[in-house]
Amino acid sequence: MAPALRGAGARRIVATTHGHEAGWAQLPASRQLLRRIGEGTDTITYLGEYTRSRIASALTPSAAGRMVQLPPGVDEKTFHPGSGGDRVRARLGLSDRPVVVCVSRLVPRKGQDTLILAMPAILARVPDAVLLIVGGGPYAGELRKLAAETGVTDSVRFTGPVPWEELPAHYGAGDVFAMPCRTRRGGLDVEGLGIVYLEASATGLPVVAGDSGGAPDAVLDGETGWVVRGSSAEESADRIVTLLGDPELRRRMGERGRAWVEEKWRWDLLAEKLKALL
Repeated sequence: MAPALRGAGARRIVATTHGHEAGWAQLPASRQLLRRIGEGTDTITYLGEYTRSRIASALTPSAAGRMVQLPPGVDEKTFHPGSGGDRVRARLGLSDRPVVVCVSRLVPRKGQDTLILAMPAILARVPDAVLLIVGGGPYAGELRKLAAETGVTDSVRFTGPVPWEELPAHYGAGDVFAMPCRTRRGGLDVEGLGIVYLEASATGLPVVAGDSGGAPDAVLDGETGWVVRGSSAEESADRIVTLLGDPELRRRMGERGRAWVEEKWRWDLLAEKLKALL
């Protein structure tokens, strides 16, 4: 589109990426297309270091040098520690139980199945823990079946799709946020960033993230949470149990995550950055 836009009078063209382009950069045809886009635009934005490195490999050195980070932002006034989690917990009958929450589409890459497989080890050390899976998607049936086969049906709750305006309260219903995402299909099905980790951090929760693609870019490992191998139920269980058993650690990581969002990921800061690019 860039040549036509130039012809129509556009003086500045910013191409924005979502994350899928990290996979496209591995395929010959789309790799050439990315190269053309880089040459036809003034800058290409990227989500984090992972997506930058993958996309840059398909561009000319000149275009790669003009890349600028511009991730999606978080509305810290909507996602905050007082978002209404207590009401959600009360409605679901979870007021007195430790809650691990995962908010995401239900697709294999996101790792809800890894969390279900981790539940027996979690329950062995935290018997009243519950996994709250928030969201809908094509993997829902398989996940329910897996919970039954694993014998943890009573400790896994599925909310189904939740209206956007209720999402902040569902984050707030958790003590720990976990989404151990993993890369699939030879790197073509990969996490670009993982805005859910940042929304959870804004809500004041420590996070357990998978190591797929750019997900680690949304976590300060050891400060706002931990990054685990997305395919490892054992690693997920170990980190989750550690957090559930240490309220002070949860508080410290949650506060650091909230501060990090306010420092770097707020919508208004990123809007100003986009304004400057344009």
